[in-house]
Amino acid sequence: MKRLIFATNNKHKVQEVRAALQGHVEVVSLSEAGLEGEIPETANTLQGNALQKAQWVWERTHTDCFADDTGLEVDALGGAPGVYSARYAGEHCSFNDNINKLLHALEGTSNRKADFRTVICLIENGEQHYFEGRVDGQILTERHGTEGFGYDPVFMPDRFAVSFAEMPLDVKNSISHRGLAVAKLKEYLEAQ
Repeated sequence: MKRLIFATNNKHKVQEVRAALQGHVEVVSLSEAGLEGEIPETANTLQGNALQKAQWVWERTHTDCFADDTGLEVDALGGAPGVYSARYAGEHCSFNDNINKLLHALEGTSNRKADFRTVICLIENGEQHYFEGRVDGQILTERHGTEGFGYDPVFMPDRFAVSFAEMPLDVKNSISHRGLAVAKLKEYLEAQ
């Protein structure tokens, strides 16, 4: 079975991606690979950040690896928080802080359209490959559900009447931005 280092220590991301790639790829987190240190995320695009993170792992291990970057893009906020989604409320903020800032910024706004985008950068034998997933939806006026992480309690995908945080993981993985990007990664790996 192919082994890939996933450039994250986010337990929720690792769980989602392992579930999607189970039986096809052994997904190893940074800590499981014995990698420590702060990975830079200073690019101004999702693709740039995914590349930066994957290169950080590749330079230290010369092992096939991948990284993702995800952004929540809200129409009424001109696409913000976008590439800054994880640190929208400040450098050392929590998911809760980010949601509070987002809900405050959208108070009184009727246009709640948003999309989630994920870009994955795979470095395989030193070559870069990119996979993107996108899901459109709405920002809810308050939190719903306890599953997932990040903005999941306030993001309701189109054609659904529940937030990501109210969905079972397998349903979310089948329609989410990360799930769609990982499905493209899986398709690529299976074709090898």
